[in-house]
Amino acid sequence: MPADDAKLVAATWAGSRLLIAVVLAAVVAAGHDLKAALGAWDVQHFITISRQWYADPLEMAFFPGLPAIMAAGSSIGVAPEITGAVLALVCSAVAAAALYRIGGTVPTCLWLIAPTAVFTTVGYTEAPFCAAAFWAWERARAGKWWQAAGLAAVACTFRVSGLFLVGALVVMAVVGDGQWRDGRTRKAKAPKRGIRAGVERIAPLLLPILVLVGYVVYLHGLTGSWTAWFQAQDRGWGRGFTTPLESLNNTLPATSTATWRATYGADAGIVAMLFKLEIVSMLVGIATTLYCLVRRRWASAAWVGIQVVAFSIGHWFMSVNRAVLLWFPLFIALGELTRGPARPVGLKLLWRGIVGFLVIADLAVMGWWSWLFFTGKWAS
Repeated sequence: MPADDAKLVAATWAGSRLLIAVVLAAVVAAGHDLKAALGAWDVQHFITISRQWYADPLEMAFFPGLPAIMAAGSSIGVAPEITGAVLALVCSAVAAAALYRIGGTVPTCLWLIAPTAVFTTVGYTEAPFCAAAFWAWERARAGKWWQAAGLAAVACTFRVSGLFLVGALVVMAVVGDGQWRDGRTRKAKAPKRGIRAGVERIAPLLLPILVLVGYVVYLHGLTGSWTAWFQAQDRGWGRGFTTPLESLNNTLPATSTATWRATYGADAGIVAMLFKLEIVSMLVGIATTLYCLVRRRWASAAWVGIQVVAFSIGHWFMSVNRAVLLWFPLFIALGELTRGPARPVGLKLLWRGIVGFLVIADLAVMGWWSWLFFTGKWAS
């Protein structure tokens, strides 16, 4: 597969969205309401904020970017579920364009067919955040730090992951991000050395920091508390500070079907399975961080590693499956690993067959995960 094939990326975007749409159509044909299918789980939180803003302190766990866009859609008569889905579709294409510039064809196609790709087609923050964050990264690699800072500031309006993005960009500003062997002619610019050059790169990153500080100050004005966001996370989702070992021990009981039978009944096994996958996602994050460190991709290692640390100290492993969508260095690593041997021909064909089988299995999992979400079952 060539490193530069924009048509293949576009076809993969269209094909993956079509597959998810087919699952949605099947769910609706089975009797589910379209808006209910598109508006499951966290989408309801964003819709509530778009209508009532932060009247409920628990909703302060969610950043205002997506609800504000939903509110704008509602003002012209578009249902927030539809606004969220359309925004996600557009932003997933924008994010793919950025990743294509960063890593080439294969990583972008793999990101588009990630198992949890359904969350980039509905009113969740993954797609708009990735659109802004991936382009911020691309601009920073090109040495356009004010552009990168502006895009990072946009990303910070959608989710707290913007804080980790800023941290990783600071690492890039100081020591760079190496250069992966992506087959593309566009190379990352090595950062200029010296204190002045470092300050010139880091100074613009105060802009996204101001966005995050502004949200904290705003919540303080509403509640009188400087920790309103943390309190909402704790009360609503049980996310307090624990050691990684404590978080693992808190997650292990959630991998048992018996734990959820009283709450979810026949679906208890699905919930338990997804918590097992949360642990797998954590291991994937650790492996990706180590891979980047070995390749001397310092900023990429920081981007994934900071998130892994954050998830490891938040009482239990939750929502990691979705966070994998933010880990573009993972897909770049997978793109490198899927190249396989160039010869002999027999081994090359065998490797292609294995990769093809894994892609088909991945598409099946993506369809299954889409079905979980659209039918209102636990999906992460």
